[in-house]
Amino acid sequence: MTVQLEVRPYELTDMAAVVRLWETCFPDDPPWNEPNDVLRRKLTVQPELLLVCLSDGRLVGTVLAGYDGFRGWVNKVATTPDFQRRGVASRLMAVAEAELTKLGCPKLNIQVRCGNDAAIEFYKSLGYTIEPRVSLGKRLG
Repeated sequence: MTVQLEVRPYELTDMAAVVRLWETCFPDDPPWNEPNDVLRRKLTVQPELLLVCLSDGRLVGTVLAGYDGFRGWVNKVATTPDFQRRGVASRLMAVAEAELTKLGCPKLNIQVRCGNDAAIEFYKSLGYTIEPRVSLGKRLG
């Protein structure tokens, strides 16, 4: 069965559905990734790169992208469980890549948590490769 998918920028009316989706898809997120806080922060920087995917008006996926003038980044690629493996994440990634390309972004980086082999295989299927890097982080504030 073919699924009709619409990708568009996030709207404030999407908030409850996005929070539910992220709580479902990222149950082990640390407290600093609380969905309402993430949304509030993202809406202050490149809000047009927070994309949602709808099927028959129902929110079924998200991607949060950004470009700092040097590299692009993608986070919060999420698909509601009953729509996984139906093209939602692939469509979201294609739109995010297109939007970043329009901004002149030369390269896109994605971080995947260790052990999330399904996500790694998904990104490989889209042409991404594992690079010899170490990811470091520091909480600010």
